[in-house]
Amino acid sequence: MKLLRYGQPGQERPGMLDTQGRLRDLSQHIADVGGAALLPASLAKLRALDSATLPLVEGQPRIGACVGGIGKFICIGLNYADHAAETGAAIPEEPVVFNKWTSAVIGPYDRVEIPRGSQKTDWEVELGVVIGLGGRYISEADAMRHVAGYCVINDVSEREYQIERGGTWDKGKGCDTFGPIGPWLVTADEIADPHSLNLWLEVDGKRYQDGNTSTMIFRIPQIVSYLSRFMSLQPGDVISTGTPPGVGMGQKPQPVYLRAGQTMRLGIEGLGEQRQQTVQA
Repeated sequence: MKLLRYGQPGQERPGMLDTQGRLRDLSQHIADVGGAALLPASLAKLRALDSATLPLVEGQPRIGACVGGIGKFICIGLNYADHAAETGAAIPEEPVVFNKWTSAVIGPYDRVEIPRGSQKTDWEVELGVVIGLGGRYISEADAMRHVAGYCVINDVSEREYQIERGGTWDKGKGCDTFGPIGPWLVTADEIADPHSLNLWLEVDGKRYQDGNTSTMIFRIPQIVSYLSRFMSLQPGDVISTGTPPGVGMGQKPQPVYLRAGQTMRLGIEGLGEQRQQTVQA
């Protein structure tokens, strides 16, 4: 299934794409795409629906983030060896964990704001993992059973705030609008191998990132198991699993950063595409 949310910010309704790619309303069956609606039993009920019988949504409504009411937005840093190399960082021995604040979450086509005073706003296409079945101390062997599905994430980052201003990475990762998610939550049963997906990102038509999830250092079962040692994972939590090379800070002979008036376009094989225009905050 491809689940999504549509409507104005704060008023999104749940929906799914039918077999012809048309938007169908799910409001009679779930309140939102998030939380308990992502438990295995709930997804099984949604999967059993005949999408042709659901109300058809006409027109072209705004598409919101594909998960609503996100409790935790957890990110893994330096999870592609070639990305670590381009940033001059050592390959981590354990997953590097940081957070994006849920106030950063926006839809896949919403505008991304360049923070006031920012000189180093950057892009990062990433595979998002959405938790369906919660748990603690999850084994790697059992970890994939806890995954509801996958989505596209743009881990927008302000490098000066992240690296040069002291403290943790979080202040450069969680600015408002720095977390476009979607367009769809594609349930795990539709993705045969999440570790073999092409992912890419362009700015103003120039392709900067062109990678594959096969080069992850820590794979999804390791990440889910590792995180569950330090926190309970809950339905609707979102994990962003790292980015391939080609970010702005890694460009040679000098870094390239975003400015207002540019367009980012990014996507992951089987998970759809995002498109954002940058504006000044």
